[in-house]
Amino acid sequence: MKKNEYNPIGIESQLDWPRIRKLLLIGLFAGCMVFIGDWILGYGVKDPTLTGLEGKLSTYTGKTDSTYFWSALLGLFGIVLEGLSYFGIYRLMAEKSPAHAHKLRTGIIGYIAFGACGVHVPCIMIAWLYNYLMQKAPALAYECSLKFAKYFFLPSTILFLIFCVYLIAVQILAFAKGMTPYPKWCWIFNIGFGMVVTMAVATPFRGYHWGNALAAAWISVGNIWQFAGLLIMMKKVKK
Repeated sequence: MKKNEYNPIGIESQLDWPRIRKLLLIGLFAGCMVFIGDWILGYGVKDPTLTGLEGKLSTYTGKTDSTYFWSALLGLFGIVLEGLSYFGIYRLMAEKSPAHAHKLRTGIIGYIAFGACGVHVPCIMIAWLYNYLMQKAPALAYECSLKFAKYFFLPSTILFLIFCVYLIAVQILAFAKGMTPYPKWCWIFNIGFGMVVTMAVATPFRGYHWGNALAAAWISVGNIWQFAGLLIMMKKVKK
């Protein structure tokens, strides 16, 4: 391999619109899966007598074990599918800029590696643990949940955020520089932009069930925004 060449990992750099469309559709479907899982977990209001992390955890209490199970399962499969679908975006920039595609691939790997098993599932585990201990041993509920979060949830979350921010930055730069067939302004169709808008809408309504549910689903909404936007624009781009 020459110095300026990049390993395509079996993916051709030429535009293959049918495959790109298929991957984006899978990503949209996966985003909806994760959204449902996040929504059913986040749908609730916090205990007004509690503050900080304990108050946030109280939002996720009072749910059945099946709710925690389905929330974890939908996110587990959905986030992995989302990550794999990012290779459709990889294809969009691989022809004009293999360097950007290569960097995006690094972010994709981190998203897949830490998103589902490192962040989503442990997050559900903390919610379930706190809910269970509040019923069996209330005095230990917060302390035990906090320790679990520090030892097992926090490290993987930090790694996920690093890769996710890198993924977003590379994608924005590639689109804004015209390294894809899409117009430069289509950089707005990325997970980061969708997440910011979602939190801006949800934050003023955190006192309502739906506001908390929307805030819990901010990453999945970001993915839905991204894949849906790219799919809608695809017909115009192809013409």
